[in-house]
Amino acid sequence: MNSFGRLFRISIFGESHGQTVGIIIDGCPAGIEIKPDDFTADIERRKSGAAGTTPRKEEDIPEIISGVFNDKSTGAPITILFRNNNTRSADYDAIRVTPRPGHADFVLHKKFDGFNDYRGGGHSSGRLTLCLVAAGVIAKKVLNGIDINASLIEAGGDTNIDAAIATAVEKQDSIGGIVECSIKGLPVGLGEPFFDSVESAIAHIAFSIPAIKGIEFGSGFAATKMTGSENNDAILDEKGTTKTNHAGGINGGITNGNPLVFRLAVKPASSTPQEQQTYNTQTQKVEAFTVKGRHDLCIALRVPVVAEAAAATALADLYLIHSK
Repeated sequence: MNSFGRLFRISIFGESHGQTVGIIIDGCPAGIEIKPDDFTADIERRKSGAAGTTPRKEEDIPEIISGVFNDKSTGAPITILFRNNNTRSADYDAIRVTPRPGHADFVLHKKFDGFNDYRGGGHSSGRLTLCLVAAGVIAKKVLNGIDINASLIEAGGDTNIDAAIATAVEKQDSIGGIVECSIKGLPVGLGEPFFDSVESAIAHIAFSIPAIKGIEFGSGFAATKMTGSENNDAILDEKGTTKTNHAGGINGGITNGNPLVFRLAVKPASSTPQEQQTYNTQTQKVEAFTVKGRHDLCIALRVPVVAEAAAATALADLYLIHSK
């Protein structure tokens, strides 16, 4: 339910407005240098503060409580906690009877018979992507020398990100976006055909990121408009270097040594300031509803570093499997 991976295995826990959120990382090789400062750069990239992001600000200081001794991984499970200090839970009182359209409120209430923590989305909140980012920092260390970079290439249908954000702020309505991730330096041979393909592993963890509604590798859906001769990547040398990269660095579910490229579709955050209609479970009527609380107008702004972490986590697992 809340775990991912075979050899490099992560388990996520906590709620948006609970005391803490956290991650347990099992299978990290011993002897890897891990210091609290190692997490700073990626955690800062995920933080809010820019235009179009939530006003909620947390310190997000990692507390490493197990699995690291004298700044080196011990081989035992690594547990990292993050405290929730800036919560306004009263903002979510109304959603107990008026679930947000497009959000998980309704299905969570049904699935868990009303016992779920509804505050801020509870265990389904984007707040928990902080834990994925922490796991990604360690996964990147396992993948020493592998270059992973993601960026927001489109927001609200516009490649001019600043203009798209300005429009969203002006209209006070949320927008989605497209995040592209490129990974260079991977060896040939990671992944397996069928169920343990590289695409399967990355897609599996990518869809754990709230608001992700689609993924494509290489040319993706654009390949449907090409012929085979156009879409095929000509092999140029014994290393497998290709002239083009329509395959996105993967053939038959296995890395081919070229850059691994994928894109994520991020939907608009359901918590928009705009008035909407929703079913009131108390009055049993459809009523006007306005979301309260602090939310992102463009959550896609904060997704790139999470996408990197998700990819790194999946690839670290495949790398350790490949190295056995």
